[in-house]
Amino acid sequence: MATKLIVTDLDNTLWDWFHVWYASFSAMLTKLEDLTGLPAEDLEPEMRMVHQRVGTTEYTFVLDEMPCLVERAWPRRPSEVFAEALAVRARVRRAETRLYDGVFDTLRRLSSAGVRVVAFTESNAYWTEWRIRKTGLDGLINVLFSAPDQGFPEGMSRDELRTNEPSSYGLKDTEHRTTPPGYLKPDPTILTSILDDCDIAPSDALFVGDSLIKDIGMANGVGVPSAHAAYGVAVAKPEYELLRRVTHWSDADVERERVLGAANAPHPTYVLAEYSDLLGVCGV
Repeated sequence: MATKLIVTDLDNTLWDWFHVWYASFSAMLTKLEDLTGLPAEDLEPEMRMVHQRVGTTEYTFVLDEMPCLVERAWPRRPSEVFAEALAVRARVRRAETRLYDGVFDTLRRLSSAGVRVVAFTESNAYWTEWRIRKTGLDGLINVLFSAPDQGFPEGMSRDELRTNEPSSYGLKDTEHRTTPPGYLKPDPTILTSILDDCDIAPSDALFVGDSLIKDIGMANGVGVPSAHAAYGVAVAKPEYELLRRVTHWSDADVERERVLGAANAPHPTYVLAEYSDLLGVCGV
């Protein structure tokens, strides 16, 4: 097919988000157990409570809002008393964040062939921008759509939290737009607007993502050919249970994901064993 527009998911499509999250979060949790003497079974429910309030499992200030840690750290902040745990998480995140093999070269070749690349994720703005900068994709992606940053510490704004040089934030060459608060795939609204903005017919686009229900289901609903990043599927891994235990999703969301198995999921137009398979699909 002669594809004019690629709309690509990011997490577990361009990089292994789950691996990085699990490696860094579990390392922090283990360090917290060592520092506090509290078992994970006591820490995890309070983490989930905070994550549900802010709507993300990547909340930088989670320790400061956990009652059991506030009590132990008083009169100091938990993030100060248990700074070693946060340092471990940051160190592992930096070390483990990388693109899947072939992603950079595939996007470069698609761009050189005149294919427009739009990224579309439910993840929050700050860490999405960080991963794009870290992996060198700023500029290879033409436009990024992400959730806005949300869930700041009480009484603080985003600008008050940004203490580094302004140049260390944001993207230089990729245009970044945010989706409405609370927006979730497979709602087709954003994908439809992307097609309209780019003046591209659904048949001339291709959506790439790892979630059959969210990504492929959304694309199919709009009439856009879809490519399933089968290499990125993580929900069947035993480690995924930790994410379920501390997730920002509601109990209903968790149960829905558990019930909706592959047998009930939408069918993609193509299945990718690796991201570079896109080159053949797109005729590049």
